[in-house]
Amino acid sequence: MKDIQYLKGDATSPGESENKIIVHVCNDIGAWGKGFVMAISKKWKTPEKSYREWFKSKNDFELGKVQFVQVEDDLWVANLIGQHKINKDENGGAPIRYNAIEEGLKTVSDFAKTNNASVHMPRIGCGLAGGKWEMIEPIILENLSSNNVEVVVYDF
Repeated sequence: MKDIQYLKGDATSPGESENKIIVHVCNDIGAWGKGFVMAISKKWKTPEKSYREWFKSKNDFELGKVQFVQVEDDLWVANLIGQHKINKDENGGAPIRYNAIEEGLKTVSDFAKTNNASVHMPRIGCGLAGGKWEMIEPIILENLSSNNVEVVVYDF
């Protein structure tokens, strides 16, 4: 099992030379325009365009699903749908869906192993989605690190 590596820096600029996947959390209503996605869109147009097309198509667009968008020869952006809507629900519950994060990270793990890729991310699900890192970190450890996938988490 590999430990999660924590770095200060920009998750959109992973430094290693081998294959890399940048994972981030998307909502299930087709909204893109706040949070980490802004940094992604500033650097590449394709992840947002692909996400919006995926949403419009309704083809397998649901919580727990992941869309891999190749943005460079050795780099993919993983649009992981792990957030239900964008606001707290009527009971004050955050939009994060931990089971969807877990399902999506299993898919990311398989993709990473197939492509011999490391995984890079901000503290996914802990910004606008309202998740808690103490809930997300064990999911990452179980679904990525325990499968010997290298994980780097960036604090900007």
